Amino acid sequence: MKFLRWFKYLSFEVNLIRIFNNGWRKASHVMSGYLNRIGAGFIIENNEILDFDFVPNEIVGREDIQRELANKFSSIADSNSSCRAIITGPVGSGKTVLAKTFCRDLQKHLANKRDILVSHVNCRNASTSTRVVQRILHEIDPGHPDRGLSMGELLLSLRKLIRRNSSHLVVVLDEVDHMLRKSGDDLLYQLLRIDEDQQGKGTLSLILVSQEQVLDVLETAVISRMGKTNLLPIPPYNFDGLLKIAEQRAEMALHEGTYSKEILTLIAEKAAPSGDARLVIELIKAAAEASEFRQDVHTDRMITIKDVHSQDKILAVEMISEIETVDDLKPHAMLVLLSICRRLRKKESMTTGDVESLYEVVCEEYEQDMKSHTTIWKYLKELENRQIIVSRIDTVGDGRGRTTHLSMPHFLPTDIASRVEMLLKKRLK
Repeated sequence: MKFLRWFKYLSFEVNLIRIFNNGWRKASHVMSGYLNRIGAGFIIENNEILDFDFVPNEIVGREDIQRELANKFSSIADSNSSCRAIITGPVGSGKTVLAKTFCRDLQKHLANKRDILVSHVNCRNASTSTRVVQRILHEIDPGHPDRGLSMGELLLSLRKLIRRNSSHLVVVLDEVDHMLRKSGDDLLYQLLRIDEDQQGKGTLSLILVSQEQVLDVLETAVISRMGKTNLLPIPPYNFDGLLKIAEQRAEMALHEGTYSKEILTLIAEKAAPSGDARLVIELIKAAAEASEFRQDVHTDRMITIKDVHSQDKILAVEMISEIETVDDLKPHAMLVLLSICRRLRKKESMTTGDVESLYEVVCEEYEQDMKSHTTIWKYLKELENRQIIVSRIDTVGDGRGRTTHLSMPHFLPTDIASRVEMLLKKRLK
């Protein structure tokens, strides 16, 4: 009975919380409204698509490079053949996704001809030759012991596993420069000669991936076996490639109707100086999250120009020009720029034809006589040279007509307009 009385004393009523030395008080029914946005998905439908590690079914903007890589592996269907490739290029040029999609597609393509195993090792995470071989073995045989074996024993295990399964192993060493700095290139030499003194050839192909020119740090014997002609340098993405990536990721990740082609063009133009596909993906994500943040029942569910510029400082978008570059423009160049800013506050781009009519309105506002068409064109070229605006030429109709579109991917038009208006007050007194 004493226990029951004690338990009754300790138990608390429904919706009551015991506050020591302060009696009882009712539990709050107020919901944490700030959490309502979690899982709301006003703009973003699938976050996974905007992850750097996501590998799409098809890569865009690298079709020519894909064909070159396939050409270097043209003999891979032969049971006694091994192939090599060295993929180099700057950050965000698509090296890793190229290697991953190629290996995935290769397995499907040769499914009825040759059993292809793939081991993709990031040498930033496994930066010694021993760790690399352990990772390769673990991918082929998850139960293989990680410790207690010498390098010679590890390589012997690798050789036995491949031959036991009658498979062909494609090893991708991503960011291989990290391993080369710590352990040298002896492992590469050992992998390249893994079939020596064995019956049958062609058990292992090798793909090296690096930002750096790895041929410069390899010994002659390794270069000879890898083959200089197997080097596949990848340039940074151009605007067209970045736009294709933006379109692909937006279509897969965002709700339909939450973005426009012009917004994606603006994002591609912002990333174009770097040629970095990762920046495009991050800009899409940042813009979508900024749009989600301001959503309520009265807000249009659309990504805006302001959303695209919302995280410029955090993302360290390559600022190829500073806002102060407008300070020494001639007054009428400022008037032209102001007319552009006023249109680009609401639109992602405009034509050169629009500029002249808007410039006329601005001249009336500031009680200035218009300059000639030729002079206006010179001002536009100056603004482009200062990297305040970006021009892009599109063909129209049957391809003989051309329209020049202007945009401002590196600045928020409102910021430029405010500065120009302040300067014009001083210049046109």
